[in-house]
Amino acid sequence: MIYENNCTLPKEYLEQFINQGLEGLPDLIRTLVNEAMQIERENFLGAKPYERSQERQGHANGYKPKTVKTRVGEVTFDIPQVREGGFYPRSLEKGMRSERALLLALAEMYVQGVSTRKVAAITEKLCGTQISASQVSRASKQLDDELEAWRTRPLGEVVYLYLDARYEKMRQAKNVRDAAILIASGVKRDGRRSILGISVSLSEAEAHWRAFLESLVKRGLWGVQLIVSDDHSGLEAARKAVFTGIPWQRCQFHLQQNAQSYVPRAGMRSEVAEDIRSIFDSPNIEMAEELLKKTVAKYARLAPKLADWMEVNIPEGFTMFAFLKAHQKRIRTSNQLERLSQEIKRRTRVIRVFPNEESCLRLISAILLEYSDEWEFGRLYLDMSQI
Repeated sequence: MIYENNCTLPKEYLEQFINQGLEGLPDLIRTLVNEAMQIERENFLGAKPYERSQERQGHANGYKPKTVKTRVGEVTFDIPQVREGGFYPRSLEKGMRSERALLLALAEMYVQGVSTRKVAAITEKLCGTQISASQVSRASKQLDDELEAWRTRPLGEVVYLYLDARYEKMRQAKNVRDAAILIASGVKRDGRRSILGISVSLSEAEAHWRAFLESLVKRGLWGVQLIVSDDHSGLEAARKAVFTGIPWQRCQFHLQQNAQSYVPRAGMRSEVAEDIRSIFDSPNIEMAEELLKKTVAKYARLAPKLADWMEVNIPEGFTMFAFLKAHQKRIRTSNQLERLSQEIKRRTRVIRVFPNEESCLRLISAILLEYSDEWEFGRLYLDMSQI
């Protein structure tokens, strides 16, 4: 039989594989993917490095290392960066998407108590290769180690800190209780978002919030100029203790929702919502305060409890006026975490009741890790050049 060589792989890569064999697969993959990403960036920019061209759409900005756990081991890639943002290589994204899908599937099965033998059968369908029950057990341990490393990774300068809480059902002894899931995200100095941390506890009290915020500081969080959140139980005291003197922006979206509890008649709800939106949409704090006074006077007779509540609470949504106009839209609410919370709800709906704290932390951490990767390597969230 005559072997016909139809391989289009460059000769130097074939020689590398011949010399290193299967053990050299991680290096070979790294080399190939790095080169593919370099080509992608050139196509994205419309020009090669240092090339002067009228078709150029931006400028290269070095590389950022990223270590990815793949089925052939850990591989550290050099992710090409673009100064203007908006670029992420498809060649890596597609591969990572399948790895993240496998990780999440494993986490979900793990949480639901599926046996390692059944997990092996399901994973075989996902991966296309046979995986033993012992390999599943090792993968589960590897998953926990990876998530723990991500949750405890060093942090750095974060300009805007967003905090939120949601609840999941959790079994404790013979009872089912609500567990508080605390989540922190932030906008870093480079203008990109990152999910900073997560904590699970059967209480949203001050002690839980304080321990969570202190853990962020211990991991190196610094430089916070503004905290954005809803008025969560226990958060105010914890926030003031850990981040003394840092301004707080109460989420305007939640303020509008909270106001509806004080509206005496259903027919007034849309009008009240529109009035509050008009206050928050004011061009500056002086006009917002003036419009608030008029609105409080308007409802003093029609809805006195609403008027009293507005006078005290609405100003807590005015802090954003002291910051850059270009940033105000992004810092007026904690909606970025609300959307994330909806995705967590979609993924955890099938679980219904988590068997313990560890299983809840495992699955939600896997979901957050997936989103954090997309945020950190995606489009710029804010232009931070003016602060």
